[in-house]
Amino acid sequence: MGPTGRPARNIPEPKPLSSHGPAQIIAMCNQKGGVGKTTSTINLGASLAEYGRRVLLVDLDPQGALSAGLGVAHHDLELTVHNLLVERRVSVDDVLMRTRVDNMDLLPSNIDLSAAEIQLVNEVGREQTLGRALDPVVDRYDYILIDCQPSLGLLTINALACAEGVIIPMECEYFSLRGLALLNDTVEKVHDRLNPRLTLSGIVVTMFDPRTLHAREVMARVVEVFGDVVYDSVINRTVRFPETSVAGEPITTWAPKSHGAEAYRALAREVIHRSTS
Repeated sequence: MGPTGRPARNIPEPKPLSSHGPAQIIAMCNQKGGVGKTTSTINLGASLAEYGRRVLLVDLDPQGALSAGLGVAHHDLELTVHNLLVERRVSVDDVLMRTRVDNMDLLPSNIDLSAAEIQLVNEVGREQTLGRALDPVVDRYDYILIDCQPSLGLLTINALACAEGVIIPMECEYFSLRGLALLNDTVEKVHDRLNPRLTLSGIVVTMFDPRTLHAREVMARVVEVFGDVVYDSVINRTVRFPETSVAGEPITTWAPKSHGAEAYRALAREVIHRSTS
């Protein structure tokens, strides 16, 4: 049995690609903060890149944690996602940055992005602003992962309006379980009103401590309610993840043989398997 209580499935190694694109756009989303969302975006992206997929990470959180987690100094940024969303003369290539990880690029952010929701509120088609901005590079990548802010405001709606899938990282505790229903309701509303392609790709359990009864009970409940939507790959709680934030690189390069790195590689295999089957 795997940690989800189901029989562990053996997902095969992904096959190499002969060509790239168009990208599957995935919003990494949870309105509750501190659930490992940014950590999961960085490490899932890096793991997909290890498997030869071209990946673009989009930092859509004004806190800029994704950018900082990849070693980008927020005060050194001349152009960010904020400029991309609110200035017509700025193109996606103006903002695009390479990361230390082969095959993985970044659209960075900082606190300037917090003004975007106010600036966009009177725009026509404001929910599609991010989608229009990303459109020129969709054919270059296999996956575009959008790290959403921990709220369901206009920026997050922009991510959901251009995404095909939503991955929800959730901490294995009771309050996270309660928030899943609200988030699932938002995904359904965006699907009905703005983006009929949008689906719930999966739920990934993070910061799991198998030693506690509470965590195991919440895990069982999530699997009971959401079934196969829950990924088999589970990210256990470990001190290595805070270390990688300080180092400014993914765990797959900071501690490549660690359990955390292997867990995200397993998650990447599942994401590729689901998107191609």
